[in-house]
Amino acid sequence: MKQATLIAFALTLVPMASLALPALGDLIGTNATDATAALNAAGCETVDFETEGGKIEARCTDTATGVLWEIVIDPATGLVVGLKQGD
Repeated sequence: MKQATLIAFALTLVPMASLALPALGDLIGTNATDATAALNAAGCETVDFETEGGKIEARCTDTATGVLWEIVIDPATGLVVGLKQGD
């Protein structure tokens, strides 16, 4: 019984960890300084930035899971327009 309770509790925490990442439509910022601050505050340690297809791609590591993510940002609005788990 205790093991089942612990497993159930652990499973409820998994979605919370994923909610820490930015979501589509979140305002991140239009420059690297603001975007880095917003990503770090959301629990995603920034690795680097690059421009591709007129968008800013920020690569960051989810500090809760260690998973690498690519966050696509519209440079005109600073909004997240794409999320992709990195390689």
